[in-house]
Amino acid sequence: MSKKWVLSLTVTLLLIVLLAIFKPWYVLDETEQAVILQLGKPLKTITTSGLHVKLPYPLQTVRKFDKRILEYDSPPEEVITKDKKTLVTDSYVRWRIKNPLLFLQTVVTEAGAIQRIDDVVYSELRTEIGKVELFELVSELRKEVMGKVTRNASLKAEGFGVEIVDVRIKRADLPKQNEEAVFQRMKAERERQAKQYRSEGEEEATKIRAEADKEKALILAEAQKQAQIIRGEGEARALKIYAETYAQDPEFFSFLKTLEVYEKSFSEKDTLILTPQSKVLRYLKEFQKEEP
Repeated sequence: MSKKWVLSLTVTLLLIVLLAIFKPWYVLDETEQAVILQLGKPLKTITTSGLHVKLPYPLQTVRKFDKRILEYDSPPEEVITKDKKTLVTDSYVRWRIKNPLLFLQTVVTEAGAIQRIDDVVYSELRTEIGKVELFELVSELRKEVMGKVTRNASLKAEGFGVEIVDVRIKRADLPKQNEEAVFQRMKAERERQAKQYRSEGEEEATKIRAEADKEKALILAEAQKQAQIIRGEGEARALKIYAETYAQDPEFFSFLKTLEVYEKSFSEKDTLILTPQSKVLRYLKEFQKEEP
């Protein structure tokens, strides 16, 4: 083994040891971002994943930060609504580090960021919930209120490199002394709405009945009109037939009519007084004459 080969091996091993000690490279995965510090002072931000090169330690160091959306579950806090009702809210915050350099310069760590986020979100919750009444918050305006809290808190959090993605109330409880009052108010509100719906329903039902009665009257009037027309046409046609029949044989027609009079007038219960010259008795007289 020559001295030259031994020297080369020694130099190579020494370089490997130096590289292992000072590490002039670093790796970022997809969930990380980093700030390069040069002699302890922030130099630049790296957000792309992969293998990167830097000056050897301690000239440059790397501070890595998570770039995923993080969650913070805040402890229950009391807030007061517009109608002076105390509400115990249990909320959570979804946030991420938007500006790693500013984040490092202001809050330094995630623990420091969480403390600042808690203060900001609680302040905005008190402000926005204080603008609405309790009933509105637990029913129709909850989504709108939390949207305002998220936007306002995110604007304030930009000052320390953080973006507030979402703020939500997991649970909202009432202190024991307020539960009965709120229940009675909600009950009264529901009864008021039910009464209003019933009134509107009765009004609509009255309109429908009136319209139906009007339509019924029109239909009946039209039906009576058509019935009278048909009846008149029938009577006219009957009179025409009678007239034509009478013209064909007046004597026979007179005979039929006389028989109808006999049928309607002569009965055991009725007494009919006639003179011998009455035309009604004409056919009876003729019948008697024809008898042998």
